[in-house]
Amino acid sequence: MRPTFLLALGPALLLGLSACAPRTTGPQPTVQTSTPVNAVSFYPSQAGLAWSYLPEGEPTASVPYVLRTLGPNIYAGQTVQALQLTGRGADQTWYRTFSAAGVQLLGLRKPGVNVRLDPPWLEYPAEGAWKLGLTWQGQSNITISGDDGRVQAQGTLNYSYTVQEQRQQDTPAGKFEVWVVTRQVSDTVGGLFPATQQLWFTPYVGEIRTPEGLVLVGRNFKGGRQ
Repeated sequence: MRPTFLLALGPALLLGLSACAPRTTGPQPTVQTSTPVNAVSFYPSQAGLAWSYLPEGEPTASVPYVLRTLGPNIYAGQTVQALQLTGRGADQTWYRTFSAAGVQLLGLRKPGVNVRLDPPWLEYPAEGAWKLGLTWQGQSNITISGDDGRVQAQGTLNYSYTVQEQRQQDTPAGKFEVWVVTRQVSDTVGGLFPATQQLWFTPYVGEIRTPEGLVLVGRNFKGGRQ
């Protein structure tokens, strides 16, 4: 049986909240940036950016999840960018570094639970590496602890990615040229992440479909190259 603190991290719980979430009469706007963003990076990470997502197949009138960039933070002794997902009772923050060499995930937090990855998980490759058939993979050590710092579980995580195709994709947020990527993950601490998922990524916009099956329905920026 999977420990309860792992269940709190699972996408099934995150997305399962939608069944009891209240409905609205129309699409909900994202929070606007306090400072206009004139140039968004290839992997968007500027503070104040926001994206709205819905589980795939849900009506656009549903209450969205909102992902926001919070700006620089210190995590595991490094300067990182914090991104927080809220909505429908969800509250999860990812700690990442962004550079031309790619996007690395150092850890994530939910209330009462901290998941640290060492070495960091390479979520996206170098900007110039994208091409059909591209693959990358790696392994990270996982340490799960509570707010008191007490270690609750340790193990390893293995991941691999394959770029399957590039195509035009219609979404509630518009039409995007997306890279379609298949992600496979396994770990020794009870299955923190979906074993196999597909994501869609568009440079200068971000994830059009997340690995958890959330589809973009709105954003508060236009980005760079469209």
